[in-house]
Amino acid sequence: MLLLKNATVLTMDEPQVIEHGDVLIDGGKIAAVGTDLPQEGCEVIDLTGRIVMPGLVDAHAHRSNFPVSGEGSGDINELTNPVTAELNALYAIDPKNESFRISCAYGITTSCIAPGSGNVVGGWCVAIKSAGGDLASRVIANPVALKAAMGINPKGVYSGKNRLPMTRMGIAQVLRDYLRRVQAYMKKKEAADGDPEKLPPYDEALEHGIPVLRREIPLKVHAYQQDMMTVLAIADEFDIDVTLDHALGASDFVEEMAASRHLRGVIYGPVYIGLFPGEGCKVDFDAMKLLDDRGVCTAMMTDALLSGAQMLVNQVGECVRAGMEPMRALRMMTVNPARMLGLDSRIGRLAPGMDADIAVFSAMPCVAPAAEVLMTLIDGQIVYQKNMEG
Repeated sequence: MLLLKNATVLTMDEPQVIEHGDVLIDGGKIAAVGTDLPQEGCEVIDLTGRIVMPGLVDAHAHRSNFPVSGEGSGDINELTNPVTAELNALYAIDPKNESFRISCAYGITTSCIAPGSGNVVGGWCVAIKSAGGDLASRVIANPVALKAAMGINPKGVYSGKNRLPMTRMGIAQVLRDYLRRVQAYMKKKEAADGDPEKLPPYDEALEHGIPVLRREIPLKVHAYQQDMMTVLAIADEFDIDVTLDHALGASDFVEEMAASRHLRGVIYGPVYIGLFPGEGCKVDFDAMKLLDDRGVCTAMMTDALLSGAQMLVNQVGECVRAGMEPMRALRMMTVNPARMLGLDSRIGRLAPGMDADIAVFSAMPCVAPAAEVLMTLIDGQIVYQKNMEG
C-alpha cells in the first residue's frame, strides 16, 4: 500500500478540500481519503506543502495519432469519405508514442482520443490512460463517443474534391442523412426480432451510430459559433446527446446552451496559435464561467498533438483570469470531462474505490503561475516524478 501524506487534497468530491490530508492507495485503487490515516504497512510519501488532486482528463485529443515531429499525414484523418463512422480511433494509437510520456509529465492521466475532423462523421472515440501495460490494458472504455465535425474542416477537405459537402448546408445534410439511416437500420433490426433471415445486412458504420441514437454515448462534434446551434437543432431532431468541442464563440449562445436538454457538455479550446479567420476568430474564455453558472458541464481540451499537453492547465488558468472560481475551474480537467465521457465512477475524483490516478502539484494549478507537476500516478504506480527537494 502507498500513503500520500500531509498534502492539500483537492478531491473534486465532498469535502472538496482536505488540509493536511492523506490518500491511501491499495491495488491500483484509492482505499481511503482523509486525515491521520494509519501508516502501518505502507510506503509513505510526505507531501507537506503540495497539492494532490485527481489525474487530469484531456477531453479531446489526437494523442499518438500523429508523429511527434509533425512529419507525415498521421493515422487519424481518413479523408476518403464524408462518413467514416465505421472507423475506430483505437487502431490509430501507438501506446509507446512519446506523447504519452509527455502527458504524464503534465499530470494528464486519461485522454479521449478522437478521429480527426476532416469528415462529417469520423468514427468512434476511445478513452485511454497515459501509461500502464499494453494498449488493451490501458483502455478505460471504447467507445466513449462518436466523432463528428461541422464547418471549415470538412468544407476544406471536400471542396478540394468538388463533392458533397462543400458547404455548411451540405455538412448538415450529410449528418442528418447518416442519423436517419441509423434510425432505419435500427427499426429493421427490431422488426426482425432476432430472425437472421429478416435482419438487414450488417453495416458497421450504422452499428457505430446505434449507441448514439440510444443515448448511451454522445455525438462529439467539432463546432464553432453558429454551427453549434445547428448541432443543437440536430440533437433535438434525433433526440441524441452531444458535446460541443472547440466551441469558440460560445459566449454568444449561453442561454441556448443552458436550455438544451441534449447538450452533455462544452469542451473548449485549444487556443495556441494564430486564429484562423471566420469561425475560429473569437476567443472567449469568459464563456466557461457563464456556462458553468447556468449549470452547463464544461471541460477543457488540448487537441494534442496539434497543441502541447501543457495547454490543458494553461487554458483553465485563463478561465480563472476571466472570473471563474478556481475550484470550479479545476473541475474542467477532472470530474467534468470524466462525466461527459461516462467515466466519473472511475476517474476525475479522489474517493474510495476510484482509480488511483493522481497528479501532485507544487502549488495551486491555474492560480499560481509557477505551479508545476511534481508527480503523476496511474493505477497507483508512479509514472512521472520530478525532484521534489526544497
